[in-house]
Amino acid sequence: MKNLLTLIVIAFVSVAAQAKDIAGIELPDQLTHQQKILTLNGAGIRTKLFLDIYAAGLYLSTPSNNNQAIIQTDSPMALKLHIISGLLSSDKMKKATREGFEKSTQGNTAPIQKTIDALIDTFKEDINKNDIFDFIYEPGTGLHVVKNGTLKTTLKGLAFKQAFFGIWLSDRPVQKSLKKGLLKP
Repeated sequence: MKNLLTLIVIAFVSVAAQAKDIAGIELPDQLTHQQKILTLNGAGIRTKLFLDIYAAGLYLSTPSNNNQAIIQTDSPMALKLHIISGLLSSDKMKKATREGFEKSTQGNTAPIQKTIDALIDTFKEDINKNDIFDFIYEPGTGLHVVKNGTLKTTLKGLAFKQAFFGIWLSDRPVQKSLKKGLLKP
């Protein structure tokens, strides 16, 4: 069953002919899944202390710059993170993710805490420069967490999906300039 899911996810992240260059990282213009096309809505760089940490791309079925509508909708979408810095460790990713959920939910993580913990658990392996994480939301199925083309887990729940995408798109995003870049259709 897990092999079948991996094949489905790999089919989802198939790359169209064109790509967008973000700080030397090529993000595909489109991702497809079961004849549904998700288009690169916007992209940007996560920086910390003047260092580029990762390139991010937000993929939607319909372009939008309405952050709340994107967060709330129960529609297919994806977020691609391409790690740029070798300084991003597993522990730093775990900490940043926890902080992101705290901000996104305004401190109300209790209803989705077990799912957050399951996501955090996927970051226990080493994180290296050029690792690629794809977070692919599929209504009715959940958020597929894919690292370097391998499905790590699928996390269920619309409230979790909303909080997850809120890390980058809420009124208290991880980085305002990154949010702005992701919302550029």
